[in-house]
Amino acid sequence: MRRTALAALCLAAVATAGLTGCGGEGGANSGTSSDSAGQNTAKERKSSPEPKEEPFAGLTGGEIAERALKATTGASSLRMKGDVPDEETGGTIHIDMALNEQGECAGTMGLEGQGEAELIKTGDTLYMKYDEAFLRAQSKGEPEADVDAAVALLAGKWTKTSAKGADAGDIAGFCDLDLVLGDLEDERSEATRGKTTTVDGTPAITLEEREGRDRYTVYVATEGEPYLLRIDSASAADPGSISFADYDEPVPADKPAGDVLDLDALG
Repeated sequence: MRRTALAALCLAAVATAGLTGCGGEGGANSGTSSDSAGQNTAKERKSSPEPKEEPFAGLTGGEIAERALKATTGASSLRMKGDVPDEETGGTIHIDMALNEQGECAGTMGLEGQGEAELIKTGDTLYMKYDEAFLRAQSKGEPEADVDAAVALLAGKWTKTSAKGADAGDIAGFCDLDLVLGDLEDERSEATRGKTTTVDGTPAITLEEREGRDRYTVYVATEGEPYLLRIDSASAADPGSISFADYDEPVPADKPAGDVLDLDALG
């Protein structure tokens, strides 16, 4: 598991921006007399919804993207969920991870058809729990007896190791929100405004960008902080989709209950 493919998707697709706003209109009915017309008009003023204000009125797609990046990189925590390509295996990484700027994280990571691992990082300790499919896939090419022994020892059990160790470095780095999103602050976009929509019930504006044959769509919240809500990439190199939620919410990075196998002690 590595963060390079995910970071590449984020960095490329986040350079997106776009939307025209949609505003509603209220009409007036005609009556048979001036009195009835006035009464009807008064009723309609009470019952008809006010025209909706265009989100980010007067801003270009690039300006909206700039606001979204500033808000997102300024968050103390968030949750990322979605599917991104793995450059090394050619498969798809499934990720559902909450992380914060203190370097804590909690969630799951898996490779399509090759199992899943649960992960928690708190302080300088990295906790992981692997399923059997994950262990066997990661041990491909090893002697069968060794693989069976590893499965018997580790499958379905929480383990811990130092987050500063060489083997844990890549994953521990992924848990650092500032490190994952840091490069986004330098992105510039010439994206175009798209349509208004919702993402999991949150009103959003879409921003569209193309680079050669690649197409990206970014969804930005139009209420509250202009956070990134989702990035869809139709890039041939980095296809995939990542959603962002739970901004500034506590990350459930608590030490697992029960017995935990100390991998450092096992050598």
